Amino acid sequence: MIISFYRHDTRYTNITEYDIIKNKVLTPTESKSAGINHADKSSKNMRNKVTLKAGELRSLEILEVTKSFDHTRVVDGISFDVEPGEIFGLIGPNGAGKTTTIRMIMDIIKPDTGRIKVLGESLSERNKDSIGYLPEERGLYKKLSVLQSLLYIASLKGLEIRRAQSRANELLERIGLLAHKNKKNEELSRGMSQIVQFLTAIIHEPRLIILDEPFANLDPVNTELIKEIIFDQRAQGKSIILSTHRMNEIEELCDRVFMINKGRGVLYGELSEIKSRYRRNSVFLEYEGELGELEGVTRRHDHHGSTELTLDKETSPQDILDQLVRRGIKINRYEVSTPPLHDIFLQVVGEGQ
Repeated sequence: MIISFYRHDTRYTNITEYDIIKNKVLTPTESKSAGINHADKSSKNMRNKVTLKAGELRSLEILEVTKSFDHTRVVDGISFDVEPGEIFGLIGPNGAGKTTTIRMIMDIIKPDTGRIKVLGESLSERNKDSIGYLPEERGLYKKLSVLQSLLYIASLKGLEIRRAQSRANELLERIGLLAHKNKKNEELSRGMSQIVQFLTAIIHEPRLIILDEPFANLDPVNTELIKEIIFDQRAQGKSIILSTHRMNEIEELCDRVFMINKGRGVLYGELSEIKSRYRRNSVFLEYEGELGELEGVTRRHDHHGSTELTLDKETSPQDILDQLVRRGIKINRYEVSTPPLHDIFLQVVGEGQ
């Protein structure tokens, strides 16, 4: 008999999926080899394994960049890159240097040292038009209409007028605002204004899109709509930098992340690798029967219908599973936990205090 266990826990996300076959814990890859098919996942939610194709340029390269204000080092020698066709998370606590980094990418301010390359070149007026930017500080010209706002930004970015009109109508129809295209921005709700400003960031079909808190003020329906558009942009080979304090959004959307704290890079890499690095030695299970004492378990915590077992350093999840099977415990769910990015964030920031 084969029993498949899938992740489902409000406290721990992205928990590794496991199967039990002949009382052995299998990874998803081993499960596939054994002929076990897990439930399909929507392709839009699958993380990209980003690899640069021959001759393809990185969308962004940050190389040993520093910036100081009044003798205070705000950004301290950070380096990272963003590849085509990925959603990249830029995270960190308030005052960490995220906004300064974004402003340097946008050439609003200059770095003191280091280099910033966009599409393989130093920043110039030409490649600036390849960037779309949604700032955290929102602002639309109040007396312009929705359509005029989009066409104005498109013209500044060099988009031909007919293409701009077609693109604007296409985007407005997709988000359900086509009927409101002649409304003045001052007549829009806060959420609608947010959506229109998001569209100004992508109207000119940029290859690099920077989104600073894009989901603020949005209801769940419009949040999902914006996420769908972000996934579509990635599917078209665009690069998206997402800066937000909502760690659940970073986990859901991003392929890789860079975390900055006190101006320095403290986490960088694929989400799965980072979460594995901070993995707790614990398992979650739902079962029927009497659990009793288990060798190698240092702590037991029951919550929300499941039980978390914390293991000592010498005990593996496989050891616990073997004990449960020998005792004849009926297992309905068995998961090896990895901490959510929220917990990792707090831990890393705490270590930097």
